[in-house]
Amino acid sequence: MNAIREEAGAVRLPVLRHKAGAASDAVDWVAEEAPVALVFNGISHAVMMATPCDLVELALGFALSEGIVARRSEIFDVEAETVCGGAEVRLEIAQPAFLAMKERRRSLAGRTGCGVCGIESLALLDLAPEAIAPPSQPIAADGQAIARAAAGLPPHQHLMRLTGCAHAAAWCDREGNVLAVFEDVGRHNALDKLIGWLAMEEACVGDGFVFLSSRASYELVRKAARLNIPMLATISAPTSLAVDIARRAGVTLASFCRQNGFVEYTAQAQA
Repeated sequence: MNAIREEAGAVRLPVLRHKAGAASDAVDWVAEEAPVALVFNGISHAVMMATPCDLVELALGFALSEGIVARRSEIFDVEAETVCGGAEVRLEIAQPAFLAMKERRRSLAGRTGCGVCGIESLALLDLAPEAIAPPSQPIAADGQAIARAAAGLPPHQHLMRLTGCAHAAAWCDREGNVLAVFEDVGRHNALDKLIGWLAMEEACVGDGFVFLSSRASYELVRKAARLNIPMLATISAPTSLAVDIARRAGVTLASFCRQNGFVEYTAQAQA
C-alpha cells in the first residue's frame, strides 16, 4: 500500500471497506506513527513512537516534564529534521543539566501505550513528587469551567475527527475556554507537546488547567506536577497511583469530565 501524506499527522491509504455483506475499494485517513529520536548535546537519549508533527514542542515538553531541565532557559537550541523512516530532534541544553542527564541516563524505548518502557529499576520511577508551588489565585474544580472545556475540545480535535486515532491535550483558562490543543497517537506525547508550547509562550501555568481526552495515568499527573500545573481534568478514569501522586503533589485531579458533571478525586470527602 502506498501512503499519501496530505494532512499533518495523517496519511491516506487504500483500503477495502466491508459493509452489509459487500466490499468496496476506498481511501481512508490513518494517523501517522513514527519513531522520533530526541538527541541532547549530540547524545541520543530517547526514541519514542509519536505522531511526527509539532516536534519542537514535543522535545521541549519532554525535556521539562521528565526533569532533564528545570526551566526553559536551560534549553539553548532545538531543531527537528525528518530522517529515513522517522524524525530526529536535536537539543542543546545547559552543561549542568546535560551532566545530570548522563548520570541517570537510561535507554527509553517509548511506545504509545507505555511511559516507563526501558526503566532499569523501580527507584527511577520518581513516585514521590514535591508539592507544586500554589498559584497566586487557587484553581478549584468548577463544573461550569469543566463543562465549557468538555464542549470546547471536540472542534479542535482535527486529527481525531479525521482518523479516529489520536489523543488530545488542551490548555484551558480558568473559565474553561480552550486556548490551545495538541494531538498525538500517544497521550504522553500530546501532553508533552502542550507543555512545550506553554514553555515557548512563557504562559503562566497558574492561570489555567490541562484537559485531556484520555485516562489519567500516573505519568500524566507526574508531568503536570513537575510543571506546577494546578489542575488536570480528563475524560476517562484515573488510576489509583495517579490519584495518589496528585494528592501528594497538590494537583487537583478531575476525571469522567462531561458537560453535565465530573468526579473530583483529590477533594476532601464531605461529611
